[in-house]
Amino acid sequence: MGPLIAGNWKMHGLAPQLGEIEAIAASVKVTPPVADVLICLPATLISRAVHTAGGRIDIGGEDCSAEVSGAFTGDISAEMLKGAGASAVIVGHSERRQHHGETDAIVAAKARAARRAGLLAIICIGETKSQRLDGKALSVCGDQIAGSVPDGITASGTAIGYEPLWAIGSGQMPTSEEIAEMHAHIRQCLVTRLGTEGKDVRILYGGSVNPSNARDILALPEVGGALVGGASLKAGDFEAIIRAAPTKA
Repeated sequence: MGPLIAGNWKMHGLAPQLGEIEAIAASVKVTPPVADVLICLPATLISRAVHTAGGRIDIGGEDCSAEVSGAFTGDISAEMLKGAGASAVIVGHSERRQHHGETDAIVAAKARAARRAGLLAIICIGETKSQRLDGKALSVCGDQIAGSVPDGITASGTAIGYEPLWAIGSGQMPTSEEIAEMHAHIRQCLVTRLGTEGKDVRILYGGSVNPSNARDILALPEVGGALVGGASLKAGDFEAIIRAAPTKA
């Protein structure tokens, strides 16, 4: 598998912003990129974005329920996302963990739901600034992998999104050495947990990724792509990140 560049629009986007999807899709059609391209959108836009993208880029959801259906007002199942045309879903994003109290167990249940529906699950993990300063970043992320990654996953159906919480939207960045160290640690955790399958799970870096730093980040060992927030909202910025992805063996 090649690198994966995934955008996360968060709670942004109305119908006029579908023009950004069209611009990205048009660029990809003219010059096919090395990377796989995915944009995860609010559920209200998914079906229209799928139509706009025309199969040139993948469209995903930003969250899903662990349940198939039932009396869960306002929740959206993985099957509903699939039915709207989504091919992937983000689970366990730090904003869900922080603001909605999602535990590792809840994230694992959502990842299982994504697998059940045939969606790629991007399982997010990451440490706080205090955990980083206390020297606990590696152990915190290792524990999140142990608790959030369900048994029996496949590399083709799963990606890990590493996002240092203190870097998201802040303009702050870990050093290249810190990113490489964490991605190597995540890889080892995945191999220990999943065996051979863990060698091929893509590990995405997220946290203030932009056109100016994307090339250096994507060239680091074990970085299998990027999970992009604000820069994915503008076609020009996101296209620059897509084109920064190197060819990796």
